Amino acid sequence: MTPDDNPPARRDRPGQPDPEVLARMAQVTEEILARSPENVVEPTLDRVAQVMDLLGQPQRNFPVIHLTGTNGKTSTTRMIERLLRELGLTTGRFTSPHLHDLRERISIAGEPVDHERFLAAYDDVLPFVQMVDETSVAAGGPRITYFELLVIIAYAVFSDAPVDVAVVEVGLGGVWDATNVADGTVAVVTPIAIDHTRLLGDNLIDIATEKSGIIKSDSIAVLGTQEDEVMQLLLERCDEVGASAQVEGLAYGVLEREVAVGGQLVSLRGLAGDYRDVFLPLFGAHQVHNAALAVAAVEAFVGGGEQPLDADVVRAAFAGVTSPGRLEIVRRSPTVIVDAAHNPAGVAAMAEAIRESFTFHRLVGVVAVLQEKDASSMLELLEPLLDHIVVSRSSSPRSIRPDRLGAMAVELFGEDRVTVVNELPDALDIAGGLADEGGMTGAVLVTGSITTVADARMLLGADRRGDQHP
Repeated sequence: MTPDDNPPARRDRPGQPDPEVLARMAQVTEEILARSPENVVEPTLDRVAQVMDLLGQPQRNFPVIHLTGTNGKTSTTRMIERLLRELGLTTGRFTSPHLHDLRERISIAGEPVDHERFLAAYDDVLPFVQMVDETSVAAGGPRITYFELLVIIAYAVFSDAPVDVAVVEVGLGGVWDATNVADGTVAVVTPIAIDHTRLLGDNLIDIATEKSGIIKSDSIAVLGTQEDEVMQLLLERCDEVGASAQVEGLAYGVLEREVAVGGQLVSLRGLAGDYRDVFLPLFGAHQVHNAALAVAAVEAFVGGGEQPLDADVVRAAFAGVTSPGRLEIVRRSPTVIVDAAHNPAGVAAMAEAIRESFTFHRLVGVVAVLQEKDASSMLELLEPLLDHIVVSRSSSPRSIRPDRLGAMAVELFGEDRVTVVNELPDALDIAGGLADEGGMTGAVLVTGSITTVADARMLLGADRRGDQHP
């Protein structure tokens, strides 16, 4: 997932842990949020690299599996990390954005870093961050940004833990992404599509060029399915830096898949072995390809792609995989599904998965989209899927005004199939009523951005069940 589709950080629930620690965490969260937002990207690694130098290069104290791409990064990161844990390794995991709490981004052994460890790392790095801030500002530049600071904290936490391996998802792009101060021994590239055009370029080649920057010298690059021009560029990057390229469909891939209750039953071909009859508790063909990427990446890491994994380890790991906010059922009666699709490629994959995995006689969408996104194309892909669309806004100040998004929806759906509701809680209530018109087979789909999904999960109580953390 990408950083500029991020919800405001939710305050921790009272009672855990110590109130003083929670108060300090709230203060630190405010300090971090006061920095330049994640969607304000400075095309340089200089500031983060300077802090890393002052800290003694903590990102060099553990090996890294580095991931980029357009869609599927967070799910694939979680799958890789789960496989590594099942192998007995102590893992660090960095993903973005978060759903409800900043600490979700930085995980140790599959659990968000605890408050005390987060605060200790913040206190350790802050003097050095402030030194670089002062130097940058004196030269007319910006302070360390919100995202850069979280990367610095993550690498400090992973070094101090210590972890055996860190699985790190880029925030945006690759070349200038703050995470790229680390060199991945394995670089994973999920499918690349058009997104973040203001920051990465408005064509696949420019976007792929930025993302190819995580492929480093002597690494193993595990490449997901790509458009021909993108694959050629990635292969050229591998040749240029001396990386080994492992391509989906040639070196590894999906052998079989069938829809099952609660997910899918799949067979995967890795770089060194086949893994059959694996239950994946996630929906959609795209998640199976993510799983194949994950297996190949772990094989590349633990044995250079030459040693198969234990098949029972693979089955156990995937059986425990979760991907909150990705075709996640958060309520029954009516069924409410949330999905964080926030660009046309994500919406297309989501729509295909819903058609394949669910049978709803009436599906009502609750949709809120951020201003910089291709909302028109997203709505066009949703139109054949939804019986009715309730247009609203999320808590993000960058959410498209409901009346404007509603006008776009009317052009595609017609007036009778569009309801505009200014506030998301009301939109969820209205959508639930509309879905009930389908009887027991009516459902609600909440989508359009990470912020929309995070808000809905909170309103429906999914954030209190702890199921964003496994």
